[in-house]
Amino acid sequence: MTNRRKIINDPVYGFISIPNDLIYDLMGHPWFQRLRNIRQLGLSSLVYPGAVHSRFQHSLGAMYLTGQAVNTLRSKGTEISAEEEEGVLGAILLHDIGHGPFSHALEHSLIEDMPHETMSLLIMEEINKAMHGRLSAAIEIFRGEYPRRFFHDLVTGQMDMDRMDYLRRDSFFTGVIEGSVGSDRIIRMLNVSDDRLVVDEKGIYSVEKFLIARRMMYWQVYNHRTVVSAEKLLTSLLVRARHVTANGMKLFATPALAYFLEPRHNRAEGEERESLVKHFTALDESDILSATKVWMSCGDSVLEELCRRFVNRDLLAIELQRTPFDPARVMETGRQAKERLGLKDDEVSFFVNTGDVYNQTYAPGTPEVRILLKNGTTSDITAVSDLFDREALSEKVTKYYLCYPKEIINQ
Repeated sequence: MTNRRKIINDPVYGFISIPNDLIYDLMGHPWFQRLRNIRQLGLSSLVYPGAVHSRFQHSLGAMYLTGQAVNTLRSKGTEISAEEEEGVLGAILLHDIGHGPFSHALEHSLIEDMPHETMSLLIMEEINKAMHGRLSAAIEIFRGEYPRRFFHDLVTGQMDMDRMDYLRRDSFFTGVIEGSVGSDRIIRMLNVSDDRLVVDEKGIYSVEKFLIARRMMYWQVYNHRTVVSAEKLLTSLLVRARHVTANGMKLFATPALAYFLEPRHNRAEGEERESLVKHFTALDESDILSATKVWMSCGDSVLEELCRRFVNRDLLAIELQRTPFDPARVMETGRQAKERLGLKDDEVSFFVNTGDVYNQTYAPGTPEVRILLKNGTTSDITAVSDLFDREALSEKVTKYYLCYPKEIINQ
């Protein structure tokens, strides 16, 4: 008989046990195993060489923390059945199964208007059919439809187990110590009030540290200027590959990647939905990396140049500022790039582009981080914190970028 109670040695938490048969079966599913080949931080390893950990590792870590949270809530008198525990663990384990190659970098490039959360749900529903409904409770929790709402708070919220793990794990693998959070302390302070997840008042300082750490990680890691430049380059080469494919050029591509190079619309219904899930779950970073190496000599000069820069880490220069770039400056930069690289008018946008990145430390009402006071009432973190006020904490900070070839600097 197969031993279904495996122990996994995780570099962040130590030994992680597989708690039940459902989790064991989900972990062995090929679609979950695929996450081994999806990097958690996408292209951040171009800046932080240690940041090569995977979505597989993150999902296991988030599941572990959720199990710890369930134990804490039970110890404080919240009744949680074995079926509910199985459901919330299944939901958090599969919460990122809808991520594509390089995670967020290509999230809106492979499939338009379909965030990874929607794809995760589609995949979970397909797995549920094959497993004869064993994931039904997990899907309800993931959707926020389960009657006991604090389960959904554990999976998705402003202080959920997803964020708890990725901050600590990403900090560990990048070496950015500012992102490290005291997850053990916060989890021991969790409680339930009015069917929502709350934090005991004595845990307020740990919550403040958590929010600051997330803000620091966004600017130092997730929205690092070099990472933004690399993501724009990768997105541009995929757009160019689709363009030349639409114009009749036959590009090398695995069957999974070839599917996403062709124009398709409304892929979430009927047979198209099944085909979408089939091809998406066959796609990982090896498909993209092998294609870009071959496309370096594909016959289209623009795609060749984009791929050469991506493969060799010859990235675009990038400038960041607090206000949008002057259109005249952008136009002049485009003119210089056109002249320096010998581009046509419709090719300039692949090498010169603008956009914005933003960070919001705290988003009121999505849902709020609630503190359980000693008198039994709850209050939003911004109302009881000595460190934050609501306006400062919820301010959306936006930075605008301009990417262009390094060759035109000081031209």
